[in-house]
Amino acid sequence: MTRYIGAHTIDNGGIHMAVLRAGNAGMTALQVFTAIPKFYGDKATIKPERVARFKTALAKTKIKPANVVVHAAYVLSVATPEDDKWARASAGLTKELERSSALGVGAVCFHPGSAGTSERADSAKRIAKAITVALETVKSDTRVLVENTAGAGKTMGRTAQEIKEILSGVPKSLRERAGYGLDTCHLFSSGYDITASKQAFTAVLDEFEEVTGEAPSFFHLNDSEGELGSNKDRHVLIGDGRIGKAPFEWLMHDRRSSDVPLILETPQLNYEIADDDDSPDQYDVKMMKLLEEMDGK
Repeated sequence: MTRYIGAHTIDNGGIHMAVLRAGNAGMTALQVFTAIPKFYGDKATIKPERVARFKTALAKTKIKPANVVVHAAYVLSVATPEDDKWARASAGLTKELERSSALGVGAVCFHPGSAGTSERADSAKRIAKAITVALETVKSDTRVLVENTAGAGKTMGRTAQEIKEILSGVPKSLRERAGYGLDTCHLFSSGYDITASKQAFTAVLDEFEEVTGEAPSFFHLNDSEGELGSNKDRHVLIGDGRIGKAPFEWLMHDRRSSDVPLILETPQLNYEIADDDDSPDQYDVKMMKLLEEMDGK
């Protein structure tokens, strides 16, 4: 089984610098933003020269385009019942898929957002509609993947059943280009006790696979500052939080962590790195070494 391990590296100086920093850390997977994550990005088109720099940098690393995930903007709440906000969020997701397809990466992942005042079943349909619009508009091999959430408020995608409901609304003709991924911090924070035992951990992954009909297409590897069921999305370094190291070792030996991007979204040591400095972040290096040791056991 092959493990593709990487991180959401700092993109000071451009996304091509994020690629080089990942490459210099020995990563084989990567996550990036293509636009500022606090804005919809529904009008932002990626420039050809930016695409060229990204692809040139990627060719210098061991990272295959298929193992690059683009994280969509946090504000793209396609779960919302407010028509104007849904329209803009949907347009933002479609534009994200356009930018990511231009880069030639494997997937876009996104947080589906909050159902607000609406019924959750209706919200699932709106999320599916946004995925469908994006896939119908942008013809490429890049996939759109729902990320499970920490479960605060009325956020959607907390459970395996909700992810199933969302994905079941995508037409069969497009279904291969849709899927989901699991964030370990979100699982724990939303109430899935992945720390109790290896058997309990495996049972959680089994549940998601059985309910949705497929295995996760990526994992976000994050320890949790918050307690079990806290609904807090607070990432810390593996081993520094409430999850601890053992569940990550179990994951590294689970068949479902093979051949999909395994992405760290843990804190960085130096957020102010110079734009022209392609050296890897030392926290990333530390986490990579830890995961590789787990994989080798």
